[in-house]
Amino acid sequence: MDNIEKLSETVKNSHNIVFFGGAGVSTESGIPDFRSVDGLYSQQWDYPPETILSHTFFMKKTEEFYRFYRAKMLCLDAKPNSAHIKLAELEKEGKLTAVVTQNIDGLHQAAGSKTVYELHGSVLRNYCTKCRKFHDVHAITDSQGVPKCDCGGIIKPDVVLYEESLDDDTVNGAVRAIASADTLIIGGTSLNVYPAAGLIRYFKGNNLVIINMSPTQMDKNADLLICDRIGEVFSRI
Repeated sequence: MDNIEKLSETVKNSHNIVFFGGAGVSTESGIPDFRSVDGLYSQQWDYPPETILSHTFFMKKTEEFYRFYRAKMLCLDAKPNSAHIKLAELEKEGKLTAVVTQNIDGLHQAAGSKTVYELHGSVLRNYCTKCRKFHDVHAITDSQGVPKCDCGGIIKPDVVLYEESLDDDTVNGAVRAIASADTLIIGGTSLNVYPAAGLIRYFKGNNLVIINMSPTQMDKNADLLICDRIGEVFSRI
């Protein structure tokens, strides 16, 4: 039995699957990975992306933040790939109970997933830092310079920047889902981004599946380890 057959068998025999995903899930939809060789970190800007995408930079150099954000963070033409679609199907079948994602692109919901814990927020949501009114992505795309609310406040993306904390409700929901799962499938992530990666320690179930192109720190704990592209794997189960 090869690894794809083993994964198919695991999915078939599971009743409460949770998927924990990272950038590798979105790269197959054409969204760049921050840490890959071809990702944003290798491109030339006046500041490194991790500096630009920090709370301090947003507050002090807001216009420069938005110049980068509009150019590199909004991939609105991207479409769900085989992984997003299969996960949505598994949820509809009652097999999968939640998706926990580090991605901010909204592609899981676009594919039809309903229970999605977006640990790092979403580029599709924005809010006024003054009156807290929410705005859709067009508040960013249809404006120039620093986007402003009707009240005059600055509109900020509802994404977790460097130096900012994760949303408590989102984290608590993700922890509950992971803790109650019988199968945890980790895909498209090197598990190097904390505190998000630390959430998998709450998994107490039977089957830990890891699907990633490169090694992760949890490989030794995996019941099934597949070194391949996540979309390719999910298109075959």
